[in-house]
Formats: sequence, structure tokens, C-alpha cells
Amino acid sequence: TDDMIKICKLYLLFASILSIKMRLSSAFTIIRPQNRSTRSRLFRTLSNRLDGLDKPTVWHEFSPLAVKHGAINLGQGFPDWQPPDFAISAFQTALEGNNNQYARSAAHMKLAKVLSNKYGKRLNRSIDPETMVATACGCTNALYCALQGLLNPGDEVILIEPAFDIYHAQVAMAGGKARFVPLRPNEGAKSADEYYALDMEELESAISEKTKVLILNSPHNPTGKIFSREEMMGISDICKRHEGLTVISDEVYEHIIFEGEHVSFARLPDMWEKTLTLSSSGKTFSNTGWKVGWAVGPPHLVKAVAAVQQWVNFSIATPNQEAIADCLVKAEEPYVREGETYGSYYEYLSESYKEKRDLLISALLSANITPIVPNGGFFIIGDTSQLVCPDSYLNEVTEASHVPMTRDWALSRFLTKEVGVTAIPPSAFYSPSTCHLAGNTLRFAYCKDNGTIKEAHERLAAYKFDEQ
Repeated sequence: TDDMIKICKLYLLFASILSIKMRLSSAFTIIRPQNRSTRSRLFRTLSNRLDGLDKPTVWHEFSPLAVKHGAINLGQGFPDWQPPDFAISAFQTALEGNNNQYARSAAHMKLAKVLSNKYGKRLNRSIDPETMVATACGCTNALYCALQGLLNPGDEVILIEPAFDIYHAQVAMAGGKARFVPLRPNEGAKSADEYYALDMEELESAISEKTKVLILNSPHNPTGKIFSREEMMGISDICKRHEGLTVISDEVYEHIIFEGEHVSFARLPDMWEKTLTLSSSGKTFSNTGWKVGWAVGPPHLVKAVAAVQQWVNFSIATPNQEAIADCLVKAEEPYVREGETYGSYYEYLSESYKEKRDLLISALLSANITPIVPNGGFFIIGDTSQLVCPDSYLNEVTEASHVPMTRDWALSRFLTKEVGVTAIPPSAFYSPSTCHLAGNTLRFAYCKDNGTIKEAHERLAAYKFDEQ
């Protein structure tokens, strides 16, 4: 009958709904574990490689804090002015040209040829642009590719502390293990070159049969130290005694040096085959957002970068590489700025940064912060031992800070909130066992407009530190 048919249809509809509900219920059942460790395992989504790397960093904390309190940010190291006119023109020309499709994966050939010429002169050797040069999305990406390409799980990497925080993170992401060797303070020395001393015996004692890579950074971030030829020869002697050791030489501040000249580690006797040299355009041409970096070295090391890059970014933005190729050529020509002629753009760059460094030195001295004078780079480490850090700041805890909070971290928060000037706590560049070495220091950036540095000077000089 019709009634029976209706009942059957209703029953089938009900059964279908019940079946769907049971399937959905099964799919979205939340299992409530008995304890926190079980809960963390059940709900974990990130790989073990990211243990500890998913938490906020020093940059996540201090840049927003500076904005919130209207502080002058002398923390993060990026220039706050436009690139030189010739760089802007080069980029516009690149965009208008036929440079809008994928570049060659290893490197845009025009840039590779310019780099082979540049480094061929510096290293006094012939460099094949096809096999000895690779480009990347900034030096950070070049380092990432190099470590991914060179390290096996458990391989060890020597990091000289204080070390740019990205180094440790990228070693961990590649499955490696960082071994830390701190620069030891030479009390009484006034320059960063002399104050931060590398103990060669301590360095060699950190090397084991598992050690694969040593990362060398000169000019050095965050200290501004330039490793002397004697120190580099000491490192090279160690490398000769450890055949399987590769040096990754981070030289992004190569053109910001105030006395002497830059020495590439790969130029030292017998070090070419063991060294991968990294650099980028961002610091030199004040265009950190263009993200063009590179690696130069023997084919077996450059291949580590290129082989990884082809499966990550595949290639770097073509117009960016085209423009940087032109910039590198133009930078070696005479450069005119505000009516004054310099032998090259690099000469101007060095002199302008020296002026900024000296302005910041005066600013720090006005607040009884003793500068450890750098010979290159973007930063000054200041000795803050004459300042008092309020207990209320020392007792704070933030997501990014060490626990308990280190003095430098607390003092940086105090300067940001109370004085209106932000620095970066150098303990962010140390491992937990050595972060005490940073306790009485702060890192200040002078890659800022002169007016910005002068305003920071006014704020530091006006604050009554002795009355806090």
C-alpha cells in the first residue's frame, strides 16, 4: 500500500541519516588522553626537527614591542632608506626587458658570469659560472640549501658564538647537531676585533669524527668583529688536520669594513676546495627585500646548493637577478653622491656606515653604555654594566625569552618601554650554557638614517638612568 511505501522510505531515510551521523561521529571523535604527554603526542602536527623552533623568537618579541611603545628600533638590522638610484634604475630596466619567466635553476647566467668575474679577481682563480656559482633567495636560503645538501642526520656543525640565530635553527632542520664554541671576552680591549677572541684549542677540541661543517661569519654578526688573517690561518690549519671538514663562509657584510680589507677564507692556501662562500645583495645595496643571495665555490660544494634549490624554489626571481648583475658592475665604477665623487659605490658605502657607527657610539656613551667598537657590519655591542636593570623587569617571563630571563633581555625590554630605544639582547645568539656571556651587553644597529640615530641619542641622553 501507499502507507507502507511511505513508511519504508522514511525508514530508509532514517537509516541513512543514522549511518552518516555514525561515520561523522567516528571521524571527529576527540580522544581525551590520560596525561599531558599523551595529549601532546596525539595532537602533535609538527615534525621532531622543529622541536623548539616553533616558539616565538627575539624578533617576534622586540619589533612589535618597539611599535607598541613608540620606541626607536635599533634592534633589527635592515636599512631604513631607499637603495641607490642605479639599483632602482636597474630593477626598472630588468622589469621592462625580457626577464619575466623562470630563470635557470642554478643561477641566472648573466648574474653567474658577473659573480664569477667578481670572485675570480678576489680569489685569484678562474671560476666557472656554470658549475661554481649558485644563486638563492637571499643568503639565508643559500645557507639552508647548503646545509640540506651537505648534512646527514647526526652530523655536527661548529657554530662560533655569538652566532646569528638562523644558523642553529637551520642545522637542526637539516637533521644536524650544533656544537658551540664561544668567542671569549678579552677584558680591557676596546675594539670588537680584539675584545672577542677565538681560542683555537677550544675550537679544535669541539671537532669530532661526526663534524661535517664549520660556519664562519666575517665581518661578524652581532659583534662587528673581523677575523684577522692570523685567526683565519689558525682556522685553516685546523681544517687541514680534519680532512672531512667543510667551511661555510658567510660574508654578507663584505663591503662594510672601516679599516683594512675584506679577506675571503677561500683565498687562503688550500682552502678553496674546502670552502663554500656565501653572500647577498641586501646589505650592500640596501635592498634586503629583493632577496638575492649566492654561493661560490668548487663544483662539489656548489652542487649541494643547486641540487636542493631545484626542488625548493626551483629558481630565483629573474628580474631581481638581472638587476643585481647590473648593480654589481655599476658598484665598481666612480660614484657621485650629494656632489662628492667616490672611487666606487663600495667606497661610499663604507664611509657612510663609518659615519653612522660613530654617531651611535656617541649616543651610547651619553647613556654610560660602553661601545665595543666594531670594524665592520651593521651593529655595535654595548657594555651595559654601568646601568641598573629594575628587578621588576628581571622577574618577567616572555614566550621568547630564556627562563629565568637574562639580564640583557630584561634591560632591552626596559629600554624599549621606559627610554624609547630598542636594542636586541645578544643572549638570543648564544646557547643556554653560554648565554651568561651576554648578560651585560646589548646589540644596537646603526644601519639607520642619521636622523634616527640622533633621535635615539637624544632619548638616551635625556633619560635619568641614575634616578630610576
